[in-house]
Amino acid sequence: MDRLIARAKADMDKTVEVIRHDLAAYRTGRASPALVDNLEVEYYGTKVPVNQIASIQVIDTRLLGITPWDKNALSAIEKAIMTSELGLMPTNDGNIIRLEIPTLTEERREELTRQVRKRLEEGRVAIRNIRRAANEGIDKMEKAEGLSEDEVRVGKKEVQELTDEAIERIDEIGEEKIQEIMEI
Repeated sequence: MDRLIARAKADMDKTVEVIRHDLAAYRTGRASPALVDNLEVEYYGTKVPVNQIASIQVIDTRLLGITPWDKNALSAIEKAIMTSELGLMPTNDGNIIRLEIPTLTEERREELTRQVRKRLEEGRVAIRNIRRAANEGIDKMEKAEGLSEDEVRVGKKEVQELTDEAIERIDEIGEEKIQEIMEI
């Protein structure tokens, strides 16, 4: 049963990290390399993440600099940015691509907040599904290995505590992101 609980904890931790990573890509009006982390660039016939062919740095609070290691990749990176859902216009000076991050409108802030809340709920559902699977595993062990009612109760209580902790962490991550988005 300990292995089952340890696996549930690892799965929940992984889910929390996925949520943290996904929310980092939401634009908040501030420059962050995470904005372009998931951007795929067509590079010599292959889709490659931009952070594998260029360095990304924050030049200013509202300005990102993308410096490709191969100057031939400049136009491919620029094209990928323009066709992405980022809604940003790159400036290419032949050596570096600059991305100016505009301030967010109130309407866009509210839309981003809705998207963040939706993603948070998806994370909570994933955590609950892990809990359900762990509880089902404990029930199977009760039948197969003859666990006592006390062992089953303690195991399920432990799984519930892990669930509550993971959901609390997801909520904290979400609240931080929403505050960041709503900050002017």
